[in-house]
Amino acid sequence: MEVILMEKIANLGNIGDRVKVKPGYGRNFLLPQGKATLATAANIALFEARRAELEQKQAAELAGARERVVRIEQLRLRLPAKAGSEGKLFGSLGTVDIAEACTAAGVPVARSEVRLPGGPIRMLGEHHVELHLHADVTASVTIEVVAEDAAAT
Repeated sequence: MEVILMEKIANLGNIGDRVKVKPGYGRNFLLPQGKATLATAANIALFEARRAELEQKQAAELAGARERVVRIEQLRLRLPAKAGSEGKLFGSLGTVDIAEACTAAGVPVARSEVRLPGGPIRMLGEHHVELHLHADVTASVTIEVVAEDAAAT
């Protein structure tokens, strides 16, 4: 399936690139989210007419992401969690918990922007979490997971 990208997508291409993707990826992800359109003659002409508008929108999103990086890099989160005596959590802290903590601290972060390649956090201590804010912009936030009874002190 050949599509025209409406925005920059990591590991795929930039705005306006015509790329071949697997039909399921195009049909189930790219097309419904408006990230791409089918590469037909009519859609190519329509895209060329809107190219400047789409590039300007992409530049604004990139500037917004870079502005958020500055605020996120200064952020240091302290999350209380129930834990056993050896420092292992009862449960875990996942992407939703981290996104909510960042948003509560004043920097809006979506759950889909949080990257936990090693899986959810299951131990007390200091952890570095990557936030993927844009195809070109990533940030790192430091999270200190403390036992709930120690959080009060």
